[in-house]
Amino acid sequence: MRAAVPSTIARSDAKAVRTWKKAHDSAVNSYGEGQRAHRAAFAALKHTHEKVGDHWQPKPAKGPSDDQAAQRAPASLRRPRPTSEGVNAKASLTHLRGVARELDIPGRTRMAKDELIAAIRKANRRATAAARK
Repeated sequence: MRAAVPSTIARSDAKAVRTWKKAHDSAVNSYGEGQRAHRAAFAALKHTHEKVGDHWQPKPAKGPSDDQAAQRAPASLRRPRPTSEGVNAKASLTHLRGVARELDIPGRTRMAKDELIAAIRKANRRATAAARK
């Protein structure tokens, strides 16, 4: 079951794997195999999970994780915006500090929300790269 999913999802819980596979299969039926299907599957996953280190964990509350995911217009009409790369940017400062504590990010208690999001993104990239080696 985990062989056909990206490595960060394979290292996640079973619900993340099921969510990604179900959304990916549906997107393949709509758009065909390829990058667009992968993007759609990750978008669906980001509504229920957030990236912490090299894997995905369930979010405390379902919903879009950043401004890009919150757009309601059809994909063809959306203004492209930077994503938070799986970090739940809509979460509270307390939650983000908890994630930063889990990732052992120094100086997290003095960081503003935007700084925490950037630091978590950087730590996630580093952990994913290390896990792929």
